[in-house]
Amino acid sequence: MHELALSRSIASIVARAAEGRRVAVVELAVGDLRQVVPSTLERCWALLCAGTALEASRLAIRRCPGVIRCDDCGATTRLAELPILRCEACQSTTVHIVSGEEFLVTALQLED
Repeated sequence: MHELALSRSIASIVARAAEGRRVAVVELAVGDLRQVVPSTLERCWALLCAGTALEASRLAIRRCPGVIRCDDCGATTRLAELPILRCEACQSTTVHIVSGEEFLVTALQLED
């Protein structure tokens, strides 16, 4: 369960950025190609933060779809559930990933 390790990393980043202020919401951008299960990440976050300054905080996860661009024809394809890195327009496999690999803390909502 790598979501626990990810939660630890997020908590470290948030603690540094918050500089002692109370955090209400941690906003994340998580790419579909990252193989992160949002509900598991949220459970791990709650377990990890219990009894800490982050206990009252929650994660707000924005999913980023997997998108590829074809080097042969220039078409972009949003990947289906099972990522097959093939251009939908011309079936070429000469593609590169445009989005879907994100894993970012994008914002913190702090309490007054």
